[in-house]
Amino acid sequence: MSKTKTAHLSAAEIKERRLGILYKILPVISVLLLIGVWLLASRGDSDFPSPIEVWDRTVRLFTKPIKKLTLIGHVLVSLRRIGLALLFDWTFGIALGVVIGWFPRAKAFLNPMFNAFRAVPPLAWIPLITLWFGTGEMPKILIVIFGSLACIVVNVQAGMSAVEKMYLDVGTVFNATPAQRLFKIAFPSSLDAIFAGVRTSTSAAWMVVLAAEMLGADAGVGFLISRGMDSIDMPLVLTGMIAIGLVGAILAIITQYAERLICPWTRRKKSY
Repeated sequence: MSKTKTAHLSAAEIKERRLGILYKILPVISVLLLIGVWLLASRGDSDFPSPIEVWDRTVRLFTKPIKKLTLIGHVLVSLRRIGLALLFDWTFGIALGVVIGWFPRAKAFLNPMFNAFRAVPPLAWIPLITLWFGTGEMPKILIVIFGSLACIVVNVQAGMSAVEKMYLDVGTVFNATPAQRLFKIAFPSSLDAIFAGVRTSTSAAWMVVLAAEMLGADAGVGFLISRGMDSIDMPLVLTGMIAIGLVGAILAIITQYAERLICPWTRRKKSY
């Protein structure tokens, strides 16, 4: 009996190790496949730039900056914009999500207005924001705020609404005050949902700021892509696109690490 159990466990461990190796190899294969498709697409008389051309254009961005900024400088400009927007989103959005998700009267009053607000595409706000605030730095940050606020509010609201009644009943048994039930039971129980909102709002902010920069800016990754399109500089366009992908991946890793640091129980969840 014990030998069978040991053999069974050994087989399970071997299978798990093989899966672990497979999941490490698959990303490498996907990148190599992408590079292969890229090389095929740029062969012959194709207008699609090759990896070498894109690399040369990326190097030139450091030797001959655009608007006195290298590629890293433009990336930092975009990150500063989303950083300011997310600072507001996470502060106000978490508070609003808690209020809507926890207080029934507030939900009845605020939900219709919030649902109408989040139904409006972020770029639809551009004419109004430009009319009210002009074309400076503030409008771009406001567009990012409007484009990513709903992500955090919806997730926090869902997390607060889904708190197990059993946990709240235990708090009641121990004579917990309403504030203690909210901040010591409901809010910690919703941390998974809150971090889901942090991840989605970060991704949304990164996409929206690029769109806002493409419509009108003098710095940022979106500006680089727009500049490349206007001057038919396709290597510059692809340089911007690659920067978008790399920075987006780094932001995702950072938010995932922060979640595991603050919510250690998520480490048990396997995500492939």
